[in-house]
Amino acid sequence: MAINHLAPEQTEQFADNIVGFARALRSAGMPVGPGAVIDAMSALQVIDIGNRADVFTTLEAIFVKRHEHALIFKQAFNLFFRASEEWKHMLDSVPLPDQAKKKPQAGSRRVQEAMSQPRMTETPQHQEQDLRLSVSDKEILQKKDFAQMSAAEITEALHAIERMRLPQAELLTRRHRPDPRGLRLDLRRTLRASLRTGGDIIDIHRLGRIEKPAPIVALLDISGSMSEYTRLFLHFLHAIGDARKRVSVFLFGTRLTNVTRALRQRDPDEALASCSASVEDWAGGTRISASLHNFNKLWARRVLSQGAIVLLISDGLEREADSKLAFEMDRLHRSCRRLIWLNPLLRFGGFEAKAQGIKMMLPHVDEFRPVHNLSSIHELISALSRPLPPQHRSLIRSAA
Repeated sequence: MAINHLAPEQTEQFADNIVGFARALRSAGMPVGPGAVIDAMSALQVIDIGNRADVFTTLEAIFVKRHEHALIFKQAFNLFFRASEEWKHMLDSVPLPDQAKKKPQAGSRRVQEAMSQPRMTETPQHQEQDLRLSVSDKEILQKKDFAQMSAAEITEALHAIERMRLPQAELLTRRHRPDPRGLRLDLRRTLRASLRTGGDIIDIHRLGRIEKPAPIVALLDISGSMSEYTRLFLHFLHAIGDARKRVSVFLFGTRLTNVTRALRQRDPDEALASCSASVEDWAGGTRISASLHNFNKLWARRVLSQGAIVLLISDGLEREADSKLAFEMDRLHRSCRRLIWLNPLLRFGGFEAKAQGIKMMLPHVDEFRPVHNLSSIHELISALSRPLPPQHRSLIRSAA
């Protein structure tokens, strides 16, 4: 059945469905413009729209431009056209099988949120009221504890975290590059340029030091008391990892797991799903000393060799607090450029370091900060972007 065989009112209704589907894809994060919608309508005129598989393949070829968007498109297509009664009535398609018992795939959360958004039929009075309330709501959301947020507030917090960007705090290296304002003479380029004039005219060439963003290494506690904060902070690390490639992430509970490669996927839902699949001790116990020992022994020389900044996200409630914990913390502190401990327990005004594990870890950190709401993450960004005084700006040996 082609579109040309439909009645005028059915053709208009069909076009409205395609436009609504494009809006849902755009809300889910896919770059779908009006040109793609026009191309989709033109392509659907030459296929059998009664065949669901042909419609899916046609729209996928037009709307999907990147590999990471294929899963989002599939989820959106299944949800949108399964819920659309107009589509079922017009095409007389077979209802999809029940997928409630299946494990939700990566990207389904964003797609469901896009589908649940209201249509653009609100009155100006409602929009004006929402605009007045949005400012105060954002201020409350910035200071609200992650553990006390509702599902809708967590969703808004995730959207805010995904928009965060970390300015490039530059770190001097031992390598040089041509720089007209550099302080070092580039003798090779100077002599080579003078050969063109027989040595009569000498154009001085100079070299300047290369500056690179300092690597960031994050050690995240995934024990039961930290799971809610860790998941949101993983979204933050994914957001800054797009623009800052030198980010290494390790998760630890009762064992240490490197999830750096899993977190490099472009889609945040796929990245978090890959991290969860690679970790076996999520929301379990805590063995900070053993995990730090494994990191110092197996990974420190690989990821801390270029003046890295280490972010330790943990509440410090160690199950086996002994002298080994202080030794491993001291070793980690000596191996990195800065060690910042982010502890959600600092959200309490009367917090005191009474736990034995916290007492042993605290003397070996450069900064002790909270990480329980959006405001604390913004303060962390400011701290990471702030350069150190000149006497603390150590030179690093860049890799070849």
